[in-house]
Amino acid sequence: MHKAFLGTNRTRSLTLVATGLGFVVVLLDVSVVNVALERLREAFGATVSELQWVVNAYTLTFAALLLTAGALGDRFGTRRVFVIGFALFTAASLACGFSTSLNILIVARIMQGLAAAILVPASLSLLHKTFTNPTERSHAVGIWAGVGGIALAVGPTIGGLLIQYIGWRSIFFINLPIGLIGIALTLRYAPQTPPLGGRSLDLIGQFAAIVSLGTLTAGVIEAGPMGWGTPLVEGFFLMATVSVLAFVFIEANVKAPMLPLGLFRNSTFTTASVVGVLVNLAFYGFVFVLSLFFQEIKGYSPVQTGLAFLPMTAVLTVGNIVAGRLMALRGPKLLMGFGQALAAFGYLLLIPVEAGTNYFWMVVPMLLAGSGVALTVPPMTNASLSVVGPEKVGVASGVLNSARQVGGVLGVAIFGYLLSKGTHFSFVDNMHTCLQIAAGGLILGSLASVIWVGREQKQTIEDQPEAGA
Repeated sequence: MHKAFLGTNRTRSLTLVATGLGFVVVLLDVSVVNVALERLREAFGATVSELQWVVNAYTLTFAALLLTAGALGDRFGTRRVFVIGFALFTAASLACGFSTSLNILIVARIMQGLAAAILVPASLSLLHKTFTNPTERSHAVGIWAGVGGIALAVGPTIGGLLIQYIGWRSIFFINLPIGLIGIALTLRYAPQTPPLGGRSLDLIGQFAAIVSLGTLTAGVIEAGPMGWGTPLVEGFFLMATVSVLAFVFIEANVKAPMLPLGLFRNSTFTTASVVGVLVNLAFYGFVFVLSLFFQEIKGYSPVQTGLAFLPMTAVLTVGNIVAGRLMALRGPKLLMGFGQALAAFGYLLLIPVEAGTNYFWMVVPMLLAGSGVALTVPPMTNASLSVVGPEKVGVASGVLNSARQVGGVLGVAIFGYLLSKGTHFSFVDNMHTCLQIAAGGLILGSLASVIWVGREQKQTIEDQPEAGA
């Protein structure tokens, strides 16, 4: 952090620290659990599908509630909502650490996801209300995002060390001191933010979104152990289809939709949202697969697994900085296309990997995969927000982040399903299939970016009434 910048106002500086800590715990719990998968399997006798639920219970809830939770700060006061979200996340983390069964752990992870959905938009909103000067606000948001990126990158390594020397429960207990410090700083230094009212909550649409995403994820995950033709799995997919159609109908007709469908009339916005799904599907799914590969097939300890991820995750922070500078020179279209193509190339280079492959042969492909993702995300975000009016930036940001979380949920569900088919000896072959799917999706996203992004450069989505308003 820049000392001159932070030293200008102690109150604002410590508010920035508090909001940064809120973002840190959310992103830590995205990546750190993957390193604990083998220990969780040993502790609870978990199957692959049950491990998928441990990962996805958090991400799925986060994705499903993010749009609605983003409006809570304006309705009830940003500081109050931020503190509530932080306290709930801390309590849910304690529940995760004290879990005595896998079902209790999954329920606690759902509560973590709910808290994360409340915490992230409130932290960014609080930051915007604290730093009123545009230049200082840009610096603050940059630091906030950078700290989160570092947390995501070092999460597997920190998790590996904690699991190896303290135990898997410690990866959740670490959130307790962070949460207490963040809450104390917020109550002491963050400005009061009175409720503003705002538009009504789309509770019916929110319910349909939860059912849609939950049943789709359940169908894919449970198809592995139960089979596609079982009544329960078929029921999940039928319910998912019906609820998706209901969600679209509701959003097209409700007065204040949580997902304004008019945003998707712009090809750039639609493409950026689809790319968000594809990038996170490939990345989150691959991290899940690679975690099991390192621990089950290669026999790595948690520390070794965390360190093995370091080349791919550490490059994310550096790549984001580089992408920001390149975007100013080339614009988002080519950078999105190149980034996804580079990541796809990294995944393809990993296809020859076998159980006996020396780890160092995997480093360059992992660096390419991580670099490609890092080069894609900033221009993808810029492309998405640049085509909406100022009054819709918050909604557009929420849509893009929700799309990315949905991609992560589907990646873990689909790749986990593929891994669950077969025996221990077919794991590597199934991993190769996952890599092919990831690379194929990214290649499609790369082509879509080059073709569709920027086709409506001069057209901005204005604040026009939605259908049903």
